[in-house]
Amino acid sequence: MNTFSILKVSFLIRKSRTNKHGEASIYMRISVDQGRAEIATGRYINPLSWNGKLNKAYPKRKGGEQINQFLDVLKNGIFDHHTDMVKKGEHLSAKTLKNRFLGIEEDKRTLLEVFEYHNKQITELSGISYSPATIQRYVTTLDHIKNFIKHQYKTDDIALNQLKYSFITDLEHYFRTIRKCNNNTTYKYIKNFKKVINIAIKNEWLEKDPFAKYKTSLVEVKREFLSKDELHQLEGLKINISRLDTVRDIFIFSCYSGLAYIDVANLTMDNIRKGIDGNLWIITQRQKTKIPSNVPLLPKAIEIIDKYKFYPAKKTEEHILPNLSNQKLNAYLKELADLAFINKNLTFHTARHTFATTVTLANGVPIESISSMLGHKNIRTTQIYSKVINEKVSRDMNELRKRL
Repeated sequence: MNTFSILKVSFLIRKSRTNKHGEASIYMRISVDQGRAEIATGRYINPLSWNGKLNKAYPKRKGGEQINQFLDVLKNGIFDHHTDMVKKGEHLSAKTLKNRFLGIEEDKRTLLEVFEYHNKQITELSGISYSPATIQRYVTTLDHIKNFIKHQYKTDDIALNQLKYSFITDLEHYFRTIRKCNNNTTYKYIKNFKKVINIAIKNEWLEKDPFAKYKTSLVEVKREFLSKDELHQLEGLKINISRLDTVRDIFIFSCYSGLAYIDVANLTMDNIRKGIDGNLWIITQRQKTKIPSNVPLLPKAIEIIDKYKFYPAKKTEEHILPNLSNQKLNAYLKELADLAFINKNLTFHTARHTFATTVTLANGVPIESISSMLGHKNIRTTQIYSKVINEKVSRDMNELRKRL
């Protein structure tokens, strides 16, 4: 409810808007809390007959008393509508009060209606502007918000114009406590939600931005990667279980190519071409960002490609490697870590980090080249890896010592 909203009604004249007699237009100004709106009353007055301090006509001037009576009627009408809206618990602002007074039908869109509209739009752009993974993230965010509304408000939906700052802070609290999300996962869900709210604001479906005073940020997390010894340990591991041997090969391939899971899964022989240096390159683009990712093939990666050239369990004959779900790969990688005595939380993305650090950066490959091969939009994303390579720092400083 808006029980404690502060309402003020005053009148003013606009000398810039006059009739043919040179009389100024009288406006009614409605102020609710920090917002305000104005309505032309349809009445005009000689500026000399207007008392600017009291915001009304001089009663003893011609027609002054009648104008003041008319303005009092308008003011009382505003207060009546204000009282009615407070009683009904309706969203109250200067704009909504003005629209109610003028009999203008308000936009009745709901939050979930707008979110579903957004998701429908991006789904239609699947494969054009949005990847299936991105679309799925918005679908998941919408499901979480549906559950939050039921949990917090005991209802199925909420009017868009009822969104306030408290909705966002309560949503953040819900993600952290009920859903047990960490800081960065919470941040990403809130970021998805904010995008939908921005669409509502730009379409003028929502008057006030509930995110105006809200702030949160990502916390930099430690990126797990394999050291040179751990990588060699995994490569040299004797494995008698075929599924684990296959998973090890796919993982090692990514360690020497830097490709993310979905890009490895989509890789075909058409992506293997001769580069400008006459050597074999991977020529592709990241599915996530549609940014080119061109990587010269290292001997270990070529060895793995050759191993699976005639392997039957591939998506098609043209695909480079066997087809396994990301979920299965990550589950099997836990087994591999145990077998290789690697005390790290091994996921498929660890391979990409290993390529960026142990395989390239630690061996003197310039960060600009690494950024290009990883398909990063911004080199600052790649620079995160430079913070975790003590081995390279040590080697660089030893070279400096020799020069000094």
